[in-house]
Amino acid sequence: MLLYDYKHPDLSLIAYNHLRTHLSSYDKPPKFHVLDFDDPRKSNRCNPLNPAYLEDISDAYESAYVILLNLNKSWAEKAGDFFTESAITLLSSIIWFLKLYKNGRYCTFPHCVELLCQPYSDLFTILASHPQLTSYMSAFVDAMREHAQDQVQGQVASLRIPLLRVISPQLYWVMSGDDFPLTINDPDHPAVLCIGSNPNRQNIYSCALGLYCQRIIKLINRKHRLKCSVILDELPTLYVKNLDNLIATARSNKVCVCMGVQDFSQLTRDYGEKESQVIRNTVGNIISGQVLGSSAKEMSERFGKILQERKSISINPDSRSTSVNTQMDEIIPASKITTLSQGWFVGAVADNHDVPIEQKIFHAEIVVDHAQVKSETAKYVPMPVMADFRDASGADRMEAIINANYDRIKKEAAELVKTEMQRIKNETEAKQKK
Repeated sequence: MLLYDYKHPDLSLIAYNHLRTHLSSYDKPPKFHVLDFDDPRKSNRCNPLNPAYLEDISDAYESAYVILLNLNKSWAEKAGDFFTESAITLLSSIIWFLKLYKNGRYCTFPHCVELLCQPYSDLFTILASHPQLTSYMSAFVDAMREHAQDQVQGQVASLRIPLLRVISPQLYWVMSGDDFPLTINDPDHPAVLCIGSNPNRQNIYSCALGLYCQRIIKLINRKHRLKCSVILDELPTLYVKNLDNLIATARSNKVCVCMGVQDFSQLTRDYGEKESQVIRNTVGNIISGQVLGSSAKEMSERFGKILQERKSISINPDSRSTSVNTQMDEIIPASKITTLSQGWFVGAVADNHDVPIEQKIFHAEIVVDHAQVKSETAKYVPMPVMADFRDASGADRMEAIINANYDRIKKEAAELVKTEMQRIKNETEAKQKK
């Protein structure tokens, strides 16, 4: 299971305790992993840009696309825009360069951010020196050679400014390690992964969280894997590229997708009109509580209409007449959906040809046994500690260790640029001597 927990650890705590309760039901019990940028003690470490996951330069482009659209969701409507495409192309070039450099030794998201902080003239020179990136970097190099400084600075700033706000020692710590693989439905290494967000830091964490989800979704949607679920709470807070494709194709690979949305207008705002419409129309099962406006109208239209019989009676002093006619009315009117009480839901479910469901549309109350829920949650144990930062004497050195990792990454990025520029200089001098 992949669980995106927007208000971590609300859902993660439930998942962890249910897994503990039912571990004996598995032939091969899954491991439990957590990614939490707020509390590194209760977080594993994982590198979503591990070179093993980047099979082609298109994977680097896709990763760059997801990172930047999570930082600025309005870019979803700006496909083809000059500065948007420039930013995505530059970041994808950096990712692919780090994949090639020293067998991907520095291929992590923190190294990408730090490399972007280096002087852009050196960065362009280094990237363009690699044959696989020459064509990608041609527009940047040509602009620099033509002394179009305003254009170059605009291209770099469109990428650098959004990314600089994600610089954080805790985020660098979590994203620069490899405690577990992201193939969570691998029969040999099954896992339940909870990815924790924080509503107060959504703008900082969203690009990293989106990158994790994007990479996992691509890895699990394959044949000959274990059945798996993807649960995305508050979907509009996270941009996942090609989510509609996952919904449409993953069922055959035993992947179930469950998404939570407050209102369709949120989805349209953050995913764009076209992509939002495709996602809504691709989903087969839908459950809705009270919604208003266009969302209620769309839900009502989704449930369809039914032939209703209407009888009218006319009475006057001399006679009485009765007329009967039929007309098509909504099965569940929008007015009914806008006035639903707490606990009441409407919805529609899909079936299989071997297990038909006669009553696919419902309007019912979900009855909750509050006493049983209270009894169950009282037995919950807290989220486990994943990392121990204490030294031999028992002193907590978490802050020192995380800051040392942060300083190391910054130093490695600076050294990389220095080494590569020296290599290019030596090669140029050798060519001139010949």
